Amino acid sequence: MLNKNIETFLGCDAEYTEAETVLYGAPFDSTTSYRPGTRFGSRSIRMESFGIETYSPYQDKDLTDRRIFDSGDLELCFGDTAMALGDIERRCAEILNDGKRPFLLGGEHLVTLGAVRAAVRKYPDLAVIHFDAHADLRQDYLGAELSHACVLRRCWELLGDGRIFQFGIRSGDREEFAWGKEHVTTRKFDFQGLKECLETLNGRPVYFTLDLDVLDPSVFPGTGTPEAGGVTFDQLREAAQLVCSRADVIACDVNELSPPYDPSGISAMAACKIVREMLLAFPKKER
Repeated sequence: MLNKNIETFLGCDAEYTEAETVLYGAPFDSTTSYRPGTRFGSRSIRMESFGIETYSPYQDKDLTDRRIFDSGDLELCFGDTAMALGDIERRCAEILNDGKRPFLLGGEHLVTLGAVRAAVRKYPDLAVIHFDAHADLRQDYLGAELSHACVLRRCWELLGDGRIFQFGIRSGDREEFAWGKEHVTTRKFDFQGLKECLETLNGRPVYFTLDLDVLDPSVFPGTGTPEAGGVTFDQLREAAQLVCSRADVIACDVNELSPPYDPSGISAMAACKIVREMLLAFPKKER
């Protein structure tokens, strides 16, 4: 008997009703300030995931033992940023309201704003953990307040002071860093202090946003705004696993893979492994 063709992330083929975590893609890069192409990121992650295994030797766990549903990519309007963010917000809210964990595959980093809007509405005491090369705290970029360069500033407007925790940051203008000292917690260059951060957030709902350009471009060239001096793959994997296993991650995203800038596919494969390790690090719920 023939079955319909369904493209999902490797091993993520549970039914929606039984799923704990739900993947959804946001193929959007209309505010990219340097090199576009992240709109192809979510599709690339799905396609290339079949080049890795469902089993993780890092954690001795297998995706086939988890209940994960892949809902595919949203069809977003590239000509209207506000409309696209609204569509992302509605999908995230639907998943949250059904008692499941939304896992967003980007797309440029602005897509995070739509998901955080939905998350903070359901969890008013939400905190955000942010891995990135860039602070993303500008008030505007060339006059636009809805930009990937401003996404964490827009999230701060929803959350307020002391609820955003940034790691790996190594780029931003002087005003961003000066403003950030007063309003967010920023750890430059690496993940020092992450364990202590997680201790302070024990029991708090957390949104985890992971911009893949936190990686050094020597191991992750496939991104729109590469910044030399980043972390290694294993440093990122260990830090992401730590967040997903110890924090109460009620929603998350992985973003900023831009496949056109890495025809070798190495960057896409790194993204796939990070997604796999995050999915497996979430505490398993009993049926």
